[in-house]
Amino acid sequence: MGGLDKLEVELAGRPLLARTLEAMAAARSVERIVLVGRPERVAALAEAPWLPRQTVAVVPGGERRQESVAAGVAALDRIDGDDPRAAERVVLIHDGARPFLEPALVDAVAQAAALHGAAIPVVPVADTVKRVRGSLVVETVDRSELAVAQTPQGVRRGLLADAYRRHPPTGAWTWTDEAALLEAVRIPVHAVPGDPRNRKVTVPADLDWAAERLAAPAPPCRHSVGLGADRHPFGPEAPLVLGGVRIEGAPRLHGHSDGDVALHAVADALLGGAGLGDLGRLFPAGPATPRGIASGELVTEVVRRVRAAGYGIRWLDLTIVGRRPRLEPHLAAMRSAIAGLCGLSVEQVSVKASTGNLDAMEGAGRGISALAIALLERDER
Repeated sequence: MGGLDKLEVELAGRPLLARTLEAMAAARSVERIVLVGRPERVAALAEAPWLPRQTVAVVPGGERRQESVAAGVAALDRIDGDDPRAAERVVLIHDGARPFLEPALVDAVAQAAALHGAAIPVVPVADTVKRVRGSLVVETVDRSELAVAQTPQGVRRGLLADAYRRHPPTGAWTWTDEAALLEAVRIPVHAVPGDPRNRKVTVPADLDWAAERLAAPAPPCRHSVGLGADRHPFGPEAPLVLGGVRIEGAPRLHGHSDGDVALHAVADALLGGAGLGDLGRLFPAGPATPRGIASGELVTEVVRRVRAAGYGIRWLDLTIVGRRPRLEPHLAAMRSAIAGLCGLSVEQVSVKASTGNLDAMEGAGRGISALAIALLERDER
């Protein structure tokens, strides 16, 4: 790259590495992320505002890929300690320079590695392949059994540890990827269909390709509007948590988190206005998101991401619909709680309530829904 750090290059306003991490973090199978970087960059990376919430460590790498990967695995080993389940967990190794990763591919590799022990994504070779010596073509190679390897590459940690014992990462052998190491110690590697769009940024021309792919028409103004909605039925637990406020004497809303539909709607409105996806993708209902997590924590992370993407929050308008409980006495407290979570004054937040007029689940008193609109302003400095 002519001395350029490609991972720091901004693509449509975000560093290339930030886009890669964002894609990896969106996969349902990813519970924790260890980022391995150049030693002199570790401190700055650890403070980066765009690190996904799943990031548990940022560690320095080595001179070769295999040493850097081993450093990342060692960080997980230190975190897990003597956990007997660690050996069966799948570790995924992904190139930071592949920002166009689809979460579905990550999940497919993780599932195949859990089932078979090790897996990598591959794409078939489309062009005719020639074997060349000097300036002469000596053979046309049968491409029917050829494929190009991609990342992430997945392997159960116990199997990777066995491979490391036979070929230490600091040893004389150099492996171009983890699959090559596993092949050398006769650990079968399962192939899953890769994605031609999962391209590695390697040379300057790749940056141009990546920028073109992300190019979008300039917005007509600095402001954007996001819409968020959510609805949950009542569950068996208590108390109700709504708009960041605990309401005693009312049942809790059913959900993987604390069921706060008002904050969920606010979070989705903020994400929508900034073009950052949706709350379900950011916090999937699975092991990566603790059951019963306070929705205020989700909103705090959403606000951080919105601001890291270059947006300021200017206004929030929230409507809550539900026949029970009576919400009017709690609206001021909700307004204050939401303003605090979003770093706004209470004058920038509107919270209203409706009974639902006897219509649908909300009007019948079986649950509550919420609708939120957020006005964002892009920082053009």
